[in-house]
Amino acid sequence: MEIERSRPSQPSAGAQEAPKTGSKSEDAAYWEGLEHTEEFRQLVSARLRFVLPATVFFLVYYFLLPLLNGLAPNLMRTDVVGHVNIAYLFALSQFFVAWLLAWFYIRRANGLFDRLAAAVRDRAARERRAAP
Repeated sequence: MEIERSRPSQPSAGAQEAPKTGSKSEDAAYWEGLEHTEEFRQLVSARLRFVLPATVFFLVYYFLLPLLNGLAPNLMRTDVVGHVNIAYLFALSQFFVAWLLAWFYIRRANGLFDRLAAAVRDRAARERRAAP
């Protein structure tokens, strides 16, 4: 039972889809060594430059709630509107921060990551056509 490979949602301009070979060894040879290309390194580097700081920021923001609840309980119990206190608002803000980070990631992915991924796919297609 073979699992169908996922297709990119937005194929790169000018890139042609490689013909299906059916042989797993040919498919492995097709992708083997691609991680050593400059295009692939640029893609991984660009993704890490975004994902790593975003992850660190979110983890710090996420764990700030229990830390502040433990270290500054009087501050966190301060009512803002009615019986809604700072702790509740901080907890709800974590949803908005997660959505905001997802929106930033999507913008970066559509602008930069997709372009770099297309360059990797184009390079792979060129090498496959050049192979005997």
